[in-house]
Amino acid sequence: MDEKIKKLRDFIEESENIVFFGGAGVSTESGVPDFRSKDGLYNQHDVQFEKYRPEYLLSHSCLVDHPEVFFEFYRQKMDARNVKPNAAHYFLAELEKRGKLTAVVTQNIDGLHQKAGSKNVYEIHGTTTRNYCAKCGKMYPADYIFESKERIPHCACGGIVRCDVTLYEEQLPADAVTKAINAISSADMLIIGGTSLSVYPAASYVGYFRGSHLVIINKEHLVYKLDPVNDLEINQPIGKVFSEISE
Repeated sequence: MDEKIKKLRDFIEESENIVFFGGAGVSTESGVPDFRSKDGLYNQHDVQFEKYRPEYLLSHSCLVDHPEVFFEFYRQKMDARNVKPNAAHYFLAELEKRGKLTAVVTQNIDGLHQKAGSKNVYEIHGTTTRNYCAKCGKMYPADYIFESKERIPHCACGGIVRCDVTLYEEQLPADAVTKAINAISSADMLIIGGTSLSVYPAASYVGYFRGSHLVIINKEHLVYKLDPVNDLEINQPIGKVFSEISE
């Protein structure tokens, strides 16, 4: 572990255009459940939701056909307003301040990178920190859905106010995707953290990397072709790894 930490530290010091690509494992250390692990959202068998497939509860179809079910699930499971960033979020924000890291590309929707101080964050699955009217497009703050007295929150125009999250059956936000791909394509170092690279199309964006150092930090081993000299894989919690680098 010490050798790998040293190697990672050396890679960071010699790089000037680092991009971080992260998934659910970055936020689980803050207490945010992931989706597919044994303790994830998909394995929390709540009686009121058990007749629905987990993917359906966060789908466009559920929002349209059963909005009362969608918003009840969303309020119970997706509220990250009081969740605090962890060591991984703060380390990446510090790298950005140092001019080393140019972008964070995240599959997470909790807004924790921004809470930690990161500025250049591409949220390719959207975020719970923004809401908008599906009819007129008016924007609403993060609190609106969670604090609305209505089971189905509405805008003054009569439209439903929904989260700015990419639901199942919806297209990823084109602007964030384009910026993410451009950032990865131009990076000299790419750090992949807290993701199994199993969610597509987001995981395919890693294939655009052409830089010098590819680093994977994930608790489980990923089957990915790495150069033994210029690349690195560390199978540890990402917060622990970044804490050791900071020391």
